[in-house]
Amino acid sequence: MANTRLDSDERRQAIVDAAVPLFARKGFAGTTTRELAETAGISEALLFRHFPSKQLLYREILQQVGCQGDPALEQLASLRASTATLVCMVRFMVRRFVAGSEIDRADLDPRLRLVLHSCLEDGDYARELFDAVFARVVPFFTASLDAAVAAGDIVPPPDRTRSTDQFWFGHHIATMIAIAALPGRGCIPYAGEPEALVEDASRFILRGIGMNDTAITAHITRNPDASLLKAAAD
Repeated sequence: MANTRLDSDERRQAIVDAAVPLFARKGFAGTTTRELAETAGISEALLFRHFPSKQLLYREILQQVGCQGDPALEQLASLRASTATLVCMVRFMVRRFVAGSEIDRADLDPRLRLVLHSCLEDGDYARELFDAVFARVVPFFTASLDAAVAAGDIVPPPDRTRSTDQFWFGHHIATMIAIAALPGRGCIPYAGEPEALVEDASRFILRGIGMNDTAITAHITRNPDASLLKAAAD
């Protein structure tokens, strides 16, 4: 066991840091508390003192790897609801998943693996993560979607109560592209380079939510806020 003495907050963080790659590799159900303790260099008794259950441990992980406190989202929240902001949001989301930096990928890959394992098990972690995304991000999306409808840039969905589904459909596309890249050598032979893939997938999503090509082209090529969020995503 490690002899380094850490205060309570440092020890909790050390446990979380050790748990994330283990959960990402073996899943929540497949990881034992003994393995968690050994990886963190502590006893099971000390592990339980900080996290009495694995559920509490991965809730802590969720709080740390969720979207709370993301500076790019804080920038996003400051933008006026509009067609331009909607285009910016979609491009930012796709870029974050598809063409992020190596640092982003090192952070994103275990998150995706955690979600995949959760979906194959009880789904609790995935549900909590998506609930957090919904609460933090979807209000920005729907506000700009409504603004784009009012501006005549989007054909409104037949049932406006299902407008949040359009966010999730776009999210699924970006997520699946990233999941297909998890093995390192991509599973899907996309023809374009990452930047071209970002543009193509963004246009596909925007068309899917009903935006016309005139509006897409106008805002995807001349959006002053896009460079700000691109920088935050890179």
